[in-house]
Amino acid sequence: MPNNIKQQIQADLQQAKETGQLRTDRIREIVKSAVSQVGSEFKQGSTELRSLVRDAVSAVIENFQEKGSELKDEVTASIEGALEGINSKRHESIAQTQTDIKRLQAQLDGEEEELQQEIDVILAEIEDTGKQEPATTKTAIDSAVNAIKDSEEVGLLKKRYAQLQAQLAIVRANLAARYGGRSLEVQDYLDEAKHWYDKARPQAESMAVQVEQKRSQLEDQLGEAGTSLARKERQIKQTLRQLLLTAADLFKDKQPADKERDTIHK
Repeated sequence: MPNNIKQQIQADLQQAKETGQLRTDRIREIVKSAVSQVGSEFKQGSTELRSLVRDAVSAVIENFQEKGSELKDEVTASIEGALEGINSKRHESIAQTQTDIKRLQAQLDGEEEELQQEIDVILAEIEDTGKQEPATTKTAIDSAVNAIKDSEEVGLLKKRYAQLQAQLAIVRANLAARYGGRSLEVQDYLDEAKHWYDKARPQAESMAVQVEQKRSQLEDQLGEAGTSLARKERQIKQTLRQLLLTAADLFKDKQPADKERDTIHK
């Protein structure tokens, strides 16, 4: 079958042309199907697999030679389809790894919550002990305990960590959409991004108007990405790219609390 992949693709292209279905998305699906079937016979990264991709792309180029310099869309679709075809098995493995990561993250969150609860109990016991001390000593103990409870550094670290995880999830959604990930895989990354974004989001009353507008834009684009994905539009790639840019622009901005602290330090 490897020797006949060009013939197979060209035959499928001709059939699609005869039925009036020869659009770029159909070209991509034809190449993806052919490459994924044949590619399963070869080892990932092998010379044979790379040769298979070249033959698949070449088949599309030969079929549209009459378009000359205007066949960019067809060539792009063939390359995307070939990459999706050879990466289909890898994406199954990636999806499983992502499931394992989520399970471990949930376990980690649970352990961190237990640790925080234990710390809260210890601090409460210290406060109770301080009640038996003279007023000045009790005031010092209460002040120290409250300082630990309300540590800005801990809150800021948690927020920055959540922001980073949200951006990473959007990056993964972009990579999955670009290189052949399944719709469910991309949607999982979008859901993960929203989960971390919500964790990073401060209370509305503490946000400046400009920051709130950007956050609103990010929320809208997250929703738009999910809608585009559900309709299986090619526009999803452009939407995801814009979503990544919006997230990067939003998360690089300092929140009002950060700016106020910087002003105090100066």
